[in-house]
Amino acid sequence: MPNLALITGASSGIGMEFARYHASKGGDLIITARSADKLAALKAELEQAHAVSVQVIPVDLGADGGAQALLSQVGDAQVEVLINNAGFGGHGAHIERDLAAEHAMIDLNVKALMTLSHAIGADMAARGKGRILNVGSTAGMIPGPLQAVYFATKAFVRSYSLALAEELRRKGVTVTVLAPGYVETGFADAADLGGTGLVSGGGASAAEVAKFGYDAMVAGKLHVINEPKLSFALNWVLPLLPLRAVMANVRKMQEKRA
Repeated sequence: MPNLALITGASSGIGMEFARYHASKGGDLIITARSADKLAALKAELEQAHAVSVQVIPVDLGADGGAQALLSQVGDAQVEVLINNAGFGGHGAHIERDLAAEHAMIDLNVKALMTLSHAIGADMAARGKGRILNVGSTAGMIPGPLQAVYFATKAFVRSYSLALAEELRRKGVTVTVLAPGYVETGFADAADLGGTGLVSGGGASAAEVAKFGYDAMVAGKLHVINEPKLSFALNWVLPLLPLRAVMANVRKMQEKRA
């Protein structure tokens, strides 16, 4: 399989667009998500449009042993591109949210991503080449009242990925963090963010964000934000503001409007 990419959360949104963009460049794919039907439809689309090979592995990465089950099915395939895209959020005060749902968020957003990066990153390092793209969020750069666990998982993705990038760079493997702002996908509905200021202004399309992140990965960039104004604010303005003021503003953006 030439330039084989493994993409998680590929059945919709940014993950699906990553798969389309990689296939358009002639790369083969292993795509995974929970929905077998959606993955099968994407496989048919990409194989017909681009004459590439697409392997479908339906699995719940957030379930106990899910990431290991995926790795077992990937087997000895030489994955040259790993895109850890799967993840979800959830709106509400932490102590009022279901604890099992918060644990599930950590299992998918953190543990699955780390497990795949550990195993496939080791294979890449042994071969002396490879690229890892971990989908974080601008949420990973600030605390997130009313999405406390989601923001914290993305902070982990950022910190972990940057450290991993430094560990692997002399072994021929790059690690890139894509930290988008709000993206127009099904994420907001799943996270119950409707009616908040966070999503009221709309966002970039999934295709735009996927292309931006993929191209940054190919260029070997370390940490990228798709919106220049947001990048400037997060990197140069917010660090200078009082932390309580920052958190109050984030909370205001995530409160439901009457």
